[in-house]
Amino acid sequence: MTKGKSIHALIILMFTQFISGGVTNTKGIVLDQVEKDLGLDMSEFGLIVFIFQLGFTLASVVIGYYTDKKGLRTMTIIGSIIMGLGFLGTGLAPNIMFFLGFYMIVGFGLGSLGVASNAIVPAAYPKKQNQMFNFAMGIYGLGMVLFPQLLNYMFQFASWRYFYIGIAALLVAVIIYITSVAFPDGKAEKIDLKAFIPMLKDAQFVFLMIFLVFQVSAEVSFTNFFPTYLKSLDLGGMSEASKEDMVATILSIFSIFFMVGRLGVAYLTNWINERIILITFSAGAVIMVGASFLVAENFPYLFAGAGLFFSTLFPTATAFGTQLSRTSGSALGLIYIAAGIGGGIAGYIIGVASEIFGMAGGFSIVLVFLVLMLVTTFFLNSGKSSQVEG
Repeated sequence: MTKGKSIHALIILMFTQFISGGVTNTKGIVLDQVEKDLGLDMSEFGLIVFIFQLGFTLASVVIGYYTDKKGLRTMTIIGSIIMGLGFLGTGLAPNIMFFLGFYMIVGFGLGSLGVASNAIVPAAYPKKQNQMFNFAMGIYGLGMVLFPQLLNYMFQFASWRYFYIGIAALLVAVIIYITSVAFPDGKAEKIDLKAFIPMLKDAQFVFLMIFLVFQVSAEVSFTNFFPTYLKSLDLGGMSEASKEDMVATILSIFSIFFMVGRLGVAYLTNWINERIILITFSAGAVIMVGASFLVAENFPYLFAGAGLFFSTLFPTATAFGTQLSRTSGSALGLIYIAAGIGGGIAGYIIGVASEIFGMAGGFSIVLVFLVLMLVTTFFLNSGKSSQVEG
């Protein structure tokens, strides 16, 4: 790998991670604005979250396969084109039906770039993979921290539409850049469909998938519905503008905790096994979110602390799952499928529940997901895996 190719790969990695972190953490803020602009009810809000997760999940599985066949440069360009078209169409959408269609394309594009980012690191930095993955997590977290503040400032004078159209324009620049520079060859982890069979017969892997369904349900529900939930509270008669400032601040603090947790868990696993980490941080998430609901009217900033506990769960569960299987690519395929199911059904369930019971009632289902997630952790034990024994 030449130095030039490594630098170009680093630039693309930084951009994709920064955008991915920012877009992921601001979906709720943007959808809150879309709700006003297009006149959504909460069940439609939930459907939008479901559609996004569906696109993301399809990309995670399909693009990984084609990256192996077509090469990293080609699939990164295709992913950027898909994501750019999705953002452009979403930003210009005149009604809810157009928004739904293009928002699924946004999800597909974001999933595509996620797969590409994972393939860039081993291709460009084969001897520094751990350091570069940690660096990528840091850039992802930086996007999560900065984007809520950027959007909160932008909404003072511009529509959410300009934000999405602006990202589409940036992606055009990325495509031009990728096509004009030396770029590393790379392949994604192969997904062997036959390898799904022993994993699905392994009770430990099934428990892991159930855990991920509830974990991603809780995380997606929190990041997507928290802005609308907080604005539904009285908060001592606080104005709408002040609530928007508070939402942006809480999500940014949440993201700082999230970034610290993601970076820290890589070192925790050197001394503590994954099962203990999952049990401990799942319990911490339940306690933190439960306590936050109790003091929501008086001290809503406590919700930000959940970021520390959410951050460690998915990467730790992913490490646990890949250790159970001899084919890590196939294990990742099932992990992403479970995550997609969790994110999709969570959005729909909370959307419908919010329509029936009010925003506070719907959002409180996050705590139900967390409790079920915690219960599942007690069934996880890699020593009982049929694949490990075999």
